[in-house]
Amino acid sequence: MRALATELGWAWKGTPDSPVLITGRPSGDARLRPVGTYEERYVDGESYVELAVPVAIAASDAAAQAAAFRAAREEITAALGKPSVIGSHGDLGPFYDSGQLWGTPFVRWRGRPDTLELRAGTSGPELVLQPTDPAENWFWRQGVGEEHSISGFFGTNRDPANVGLGFPGGWSARSWETVTRSLGDFLGALPAETTALGIGVSMPLYGRDGRSAPLLFDVVCRDRLSIACFAPDEVDPAALGWGTVDRYPGTAATFGDGDPMWRVDAGGPGEPKGRALADMLVATARAAGVSEPTDLIVGGEAAYVGDYHVTYYGLGLPTG
Repeated sequence: MRALATELGWAWKGTPDSPVLITGRPSGDARLRPVGTYEERYVDGESYVELAVPVAIAASDAAAQAAAFRAAREEITAALGKPSVIGSHGDLGPFYDSGQLWGTPFVRWRGRPDTLELRAGTSGPELVLQPTDPAENWFWRQGVGEEHSISGFFGTNRDPANVGLGFPGGWSARSWETVTRSLGDFLGALPAETTALGIGVSMPLYGRDGRSAPLLFDVVCRDRLSIACFAPDEVDPAALGWGTVDRYPGTAATFGDGDPMWRVDAGGPGEPKGRALADMLVATARAAGVSEPTDLIVGGEAAYVGDYHVTYYGLGLPTG
């Protein structure tokens, strides 16, 4: 790393525990993350697990941060090609870091022995150089089955760079409170993250009621989040907070004027009230006869996001 800093003309400053590389870039200085107590179990001889270089500074609001991330992603993609991995770190970032409140999107160009990742940083997007094995070892070993052991979502394409990539096991929500928290976290950040990543998510949610598992909700998000409700006749969606196209005219472009009748427009980056939306979905599912969290099912169609196959680890819901 010292040789790299010298080659780039960067000055090495800071302390051994928190080295800083003075880059002279307007976006800020680079940071090295030494292997410490929480990282040593995942490494095999490496001295550092990250070199993070800020590439842009943006206003703190979700829309500005998402736009800055998207611009950086497009520029790097033009130079390196499509990333082999996309996703969101959720509230549990690499090596137990906490993410940004507006969202935690990332794209990754996987390689050997190193991987390049564009990540949501404190003031804007950061380009992170990391040894591949420690980062993937950390992620893989989070699949212990405990609630919230993995958050966010993780998607891969058929790039040869992904050969040999391992995937952790997931976890299952054991209470409706857990479902409410996981759904709230997911929905609150979703439009900012899809905007940053340049993707669209279409996620049907089915509810097993003891007889069958009909479609209950359709979550659709690109630059705005819209949710449709297909509650059975015995449920009163209006009483639970759902509206019609008259109340949410913007949803007509997503769902059509009358099918489904009940829907909500949750807004763009930074606008969705994740907890309130999750409360509404859970209340509707339970009113429709979904008795257990394991009976709320993510449709398998949601796994296909453009060229990527996505696993929604942070939801803790079964896929079928």
